[in-house]
Amino acid sequence: MEDEDHHHHEASITTCAKCGGPALIPTPPPPSATPSYIPIRFPAVNLPTPPTNTKEAIIRTPVPQPQKVEPYDTYHFTPPSKKIHSQDDVARFHSSPVFRNFLGFVVSLSESIKSRKLSDPCHVSPNVQTLISILHTLIHYVDEIPPASQSARYGNVSYRLWHDRMSNDAHSFMLKFLPPAMETATLELVPYFTDSFGNSSRIDYGTGHETNFAAWLYCLARLGIVREEDYPALVSRVFVKYLELMRKLQLTYCLEPAGSHGVWGLDDYHFLPFVFGSSQLIDHKYMKPKSIHNEDILENFSSEYMYLSCIAFVKKVKKGSFAEHSPMLDDISGVPNWNKVNSGMLKMYKVEVLEKGLMQWMGDFA
Repeated sequence: MEDEDHHHHEASITTCAKCGGPALIPTPPPPSATPSYIPIRFPAVNLPTPPTNTKEAIIRTPVPQPQKVEPYDTYHFTPPSKKIHSQDDVARFHSSPVFRNFLGFVVSLSESIKSRKLSDPCHVSPNVQTLISILHTLIHYVDEIPPASQSARYGNVSYRLWHDRMSNDAHSFMLKFLPPAMETATLELVPYFTDSFGNSSRIDYGTGHETNFAAWLYCLARLGIVREEDYPALVSRVFVKYLELMRKLQLTYCLEPAGSHGVWGLDDYHFLPFVFGSSQLIDHKYMKPKSIHNEDILENFSSEYMYLSCIAFVKKVKKGSFAEHSPMLDDISGVPNWNKVNSGMLKMYKVEVLEKGLMQWMGDFA
């Protein structure tokens, strides 16, 4: 009786591997040394598994490196317009030289303040002093425009009056430091500047607006208005004054957090102070990341170190256990040293703000 497992066929020219008799199903050919396709059943080999979550993406991201910002030789200014419409546009921007140079500029700012207190002496050029004066004027505007009486917890409508006044004066602010030959640069500078302080329609503020401020500073560096020797002052004088203004706006007009990640976010409003602040604390003899839990340290050193200032502000505006309302910051306090904290912050800024948040906050480019 013929074995049912053998599919014999008289016309077959192939043989059965078991009995040597003719077989119905042809023997598959040996695999080619240069196959024209890879069968689906073959597992991919030597290929990295794509990240399955943000944490893994951050871990795999190389630590961003500083880049020198070269001033433009020639200028042609155009108003910013919408350039980011799809994920393909985002990918092209991420691979562009200007993206890498901007991120390198942020890293350079971070390195310029490494192991330095805010009160340490630094070079303050006339242009940098003008930037500080502009921000001081905007702080004064808050004092002149009190919050309206309203029942809503968030979004005081008086913020719109402040924002309108800031926007109306933005052009004249730019002319305070631009030389006559560069006055047309206001076409590009004003939109970045006015988008640095929140959205007047939604009455909110977030890391995208903060990055617009960094982009504005980057534009000034490309124009030669500020130079590398100004970087320590850009952080310890200009950015600190900007942070003072934004906290005043947040508290006075109860700005809604824009794009907040809730308790799993680093902070409802800011990111860069943690980057710059962790750089300040690198190689500090006594203060470690776990020192943020020491109330005496926060009280005595918040005025000198941005990271500690941010922690103190979070504890001031949020109620309850720190580990419950800020679990990510609490986790970071377990990192052994500030070098690792700073590297992680830079990687997180690239992934969370410049990559994931790009479609939401900054589609306009000049």
